[in-house]
Amino acid sequence: MITVQDIMTREVITVTPDMEIVAAAKVLMDNHINGAPVVNEDRQVIGILCRDDLISQQKELPLPSFFVVLDGIIPLSSSKHIEKEMEKIAATTVRHAMTADPTTVTEDTPIEVIASLMVDKKIHTIPVLDKDDVLVGVIGKEDILRTLIPK
Repeated sequence: MITVQDIMTREVITVTPDMEIVAAAKVLMDNHINGAPVVNEDRQVIGILCRDDLISQQKELPLPSFFVVLDGIIPLSSSKHIEKEMEKIAATTVRHAMTADPTTVTEDTPIEVIASLMVDKKIHTIPVLDKDDVLVGVIGKEDILRTLIPK
């Protein structure tokens, strides 16, 4: 059975929460990666920044939709969702653009579980943590695809 430790990337490129968006975008582009874990001073993962998070900045400001019934206004979307979208669009630092509390795995997670997580949750990059919740690697879709190619 193949596990994360067999195929993960151990030399992880990370970003910090206070890094400017432009600098973080350059890190992703220069290293040809889809995403990078956001880590604090103790190398604990507090979020993940993906290209999708950066592309969100190019979206138009979402206008809330309302439904009017008997002169009552009923919102069709959550105000928290609209607030989060506006925060991503206006972000100047990684902290405001990142996805907080990302899905993570441990080194002994089977590849089948990783594949399911990636497909079901539409994730491209998953941080790998040790027993102390410290970042030790990252696994991406490319790592899984490599297992299909005979050596």
